[in-house]
Amino acid sequence: MRSNNPVFNRSEEFNRASSNQTYAGGGQSYPGYGDTSTDPSQWGTGAPGTPGQADQGRMTVDSVVQKTAISIALVFAAAFATWWWIGDVDETADLGRIGLLAMLGAGGAFLLSLVNSFKKVISPALVMAFALAEGVALGAISAFFEAQYPGIVMSAVLGTFGAFAGTLAAYKFLNIKVGDKFRRGVVAGMFGMVGLGLLSLVLSLFGVQSPLYGNGPIGFLFALAGLVLGVFMLILDFDFVENGVAAGLPERESWRAAFGLTVSLVWIYTNLLRILAIIRGD
Repeated sequence: MRSNNPVFNRSEEFNRASSNQTYAGGGQSYPGYGDTSTDPSQWGTGAPGTPGQADQGRMTVDSVVQKTAISIALVFAAAFATWWWIGDVDETADLGRIGLLAMLGAGGAFLLSLVNSFKKVISPALVMAFALAEGVALGAISAFFEAQYPGIVMSAVLGTFGAFAGTLAAYKFLNIKVGDKFRRGVVAGMFGMVGLGLLSLVLSLFGVQSPLYGNGPIGFLFALAGLVLGVFMLILDFDFVENGVAAGLPERESWRAAFGLTVSLVWIYTNLLRILAIIRGD
């Protein structure tokens, strides 16, 4: 089954393995990547491509966790450094500097996300560069919101990891299955929200403020929809990791999974931050 997620459908290994993959429901079990044997004891763990020996070059849950931890750590490091550089924010603070950092970070992260999404061979350096750029944007945005609503950033961070843990538990214990319609719907929603965000940015340059990103009921509902969409994006990420590990993808694909998970977590955090700000603003 070919993935419709733009982050994952550029993985030739994933799509090639998926196209030849049969599921247990059809009477067969997952074959290993490039393997004709369905006996796990024969898959091995040595030099890649050497039958009966261990293959250290396969994607595993551990490798995905490690790469994701690196990516998230870079986001936190860049965000902390940016926040520290901005310093205390008050009514007399230079909000233009905060806006500039947010725009530069978000712009760089957006461009790098496009490159990473459509690159056939994932680049760890570009994934880490994306994480750093995203961290700069989040550091500036978080400093601004924290100045207005003290404690809101910690609440948003805890809520983000709570959403991650809850979604992972639901995916695992409720045995959630991802179908083509679900994939297409989530990807369409993601591109739709990104498009509306870019349109709102263009309109703001001409003095037109979109209610989608305001503090009113429309802005709240839009942020809530974004939060739900972020949870659905996490489900697609978990599905990619599960199928990728089962198909025995190369270890470098762990970076693609890490990139997807980082995008989803950042998406959830920013929408949760807006929701909390709107609630506290009322």
